[in-house]
Amino acid sequence: MSITPAPTPLHRTATAVILAGCLIALLGFGARSVMGLFLDPMTVANGWSRETFGLAMAIQNLLWGAAVPIAGALADKFGPSRVLALGAVLYAAGVYGMAVSESGLALHLFGGVLLGTGIAFTGFSIALASIAKVVGPQKRSMALGLGTAAGSMGQVVFSPVTQALITSYGWYDSLLVLAVSVLLIIPLAFILPRDPGGEGRAAAEQTMGAALKEAMSHRSYRLLTAGFFVCGFQLAFISVHFPAYIKDLGFSPAVGAAAMMLIGLFNIAGSFAAGWAGQRWRKAYSLSAIYIARSIITAILMLAPKSETLILVYAAATGLLWLSTVPLTSGLVAQIFGVRYMATLFGIVFFSHQIGSFLGVWLGGLLYDQMGSYDPVWWMGIGLGVFAAIVHLPISEKPVARLSGKAA
Repeated sequence: MSITPAPTPLHRTATAVILAGCLIALLGFGARSVMGLFLDPMTVANGWSRETFGLAMAIQNLLWGAAVPIAGALADKFGPSRVLALGAVLYAAGVYGMAVSESGLALHLFGGVLLGTGIAFTGFSIALASIAKVVGPQKRSMALGLGTAAGSMGQVVFSPVTQALITSYGWYDSLLVLAVSVLLIIPLAFILPRDPGGEGRAAAEQTMGAALKEAMSHRSYRLLTAGFFVCGFQLAFISVHFPAYIKDLGFSPAVGAAAMMLIGLFNIAGSFAAGWAGQRWRKAYSLSAIYIARSIITAILMLAPKSETLILVYAAATGLLWLSTVPLTSGLVAQIFGVRYMATLFGIVFFSHQIGSFLGVWLGGLLYDQMGSYDPVWWMGIGLGVFAAIVHLPISEKPVARLSGKAA
């Protein structure tokens, strides 16, 4: 007598997991993406330099990157739900701590160390790994693009809303609203799969230590890690300093908020396009094209006469290239090494991204205070983009022998 298996509960279906993962990415990345809107009002109100605020954001990015592999390893071993819930609490506490900080040191501890750790434990690397485990390889790149686009939708939603809150109620109350919003991640976290997942016997038998050794000895993994450093440098500098750069040019804060919203809006299309491209062409070549395109459009921004139209067009073009590296980079990790330890392995690649973020944010504030201009950092980003385009060209996308059932 055959027994019909019980149907999967609605909240455990692949659709529910993908939706929950997308909402987690939206909330976590959306709140993080608007930190630059607080640079000018907080530094003016507290008498801080831009380097003081920039260093806090740089520490945040560094702690974010350092804690992501730890969060990924915990999620791979115990499941993502409790990791994300803990991260949401730390995230909210860090944002609240920023609001009540009365010194640069307090800002660095709350907005840097605590908030950076909270962001890591709610990071889209965990959400993307959960999504990757409920879809097949043929649809994985597109699903990762969807998750990345959801994170960018958070930027679209949070940028104008946060700027409106700052204008109407001030930066302090706006930070309190952000703190409450990230707590919504907690109920969503418990929809994600609780088991670590696997990919057949070879994947199930591999230990985390063996997975790390395998990845670290793989040339393409090292090249991918080096290239993602550049992505972090470019994106973090723009996220934190672009609104202030726009104001320095003589435009209103609303233009800065509009620019950040456009980056998020156009990144939705860019993330989908990257996911689509990753299913049809070599991901490494697509990454090279993205990095060289970033350098070209930034050079145009530096050399062309400044106008509101130029700023907004640059923001839209940057948005198309913004997080489009994420589905391709995370997709390469899954394609080469499988999804069993994807959160851990992508977390290490992401740490390199965040080292770049630390330098981009910190140097932006430091060099501005010393030279009165952001231009040197813009040109650094252009040069690094050319470097990243070259580094990705020799990456091999072939899965390791273990995934083909062969002896490693």
